[in-house]
Amino acid sequence: MRARGIIAGVLIVAAVAYLIVTSTGATATFFLTIDELAAMGEQAHGRRLSVVGVVLGDTIEDDPAVPRVRFTMAHVPGEAREVERAGGPAAVLQAAMNDPTARRLVVVYDAIRPELLQHGAQAIVRGVLGEDGIFLADEVLLKCPSRYEAEPSAQAGGS
Repeated sequence: MRARGIIAGVLIVAAVAYLIVTSTGATATFFLTIDELAAMGEQAHGRRLSVVGVVLGDTIEDDPAVPRVRFTMAHVPGEAREVERAGGPAAVLQAAMNDPTARRLVVVYDAIRPELLQHGAQAIVRGVLGEDGIFLADEVLLKCPSRYEAEPSAQAGGS
C-alpha cells in the first residue's frame, strides 16, 4: 500500500514537472537588444521574441485610416554596467539616437499608433522577426523619454 502511494506521488510530480517545462517553452520570450537579435542570424526568424531599443521619431509612419504603424528602433545596450559607464539611461538613449552606425530594426505594428510612440521613447516590442528582417510586433511597450530626465531639484543642485 505504501509503495503505491510513493509511486503515485512520483508520477504526479513528474506529470506536473512535464507540464511546466512544455508549457513555458512554448510561451517563453527572449528579451534581446537589437545587436543580440542580429547576432542570432536566421535562428531568430519565426521565433517569438522581445526586443528593446529607442524609437527614431523621423521614421514613424502611420495612417489613421489603417491601423498599422511602422517605425525604426536603434540599438541601446542592455547591460546595466554598460549603461552606467555611458552616463545613465538618458545619455545612452541620446547617444543611440544620434549614432548613425547604431544597428537599426524596422518594426511593423498592426494597431493604432500608441500615444507614447515618439522620438526618443524606449520601446520593447514583442513579436516575430520576418525573413525580410522586419519585426512584426503584436505588442509595443513604451516609456516616455521625459522619464529619464533628472528631477528639477536635482538639476538645480538641490538636495
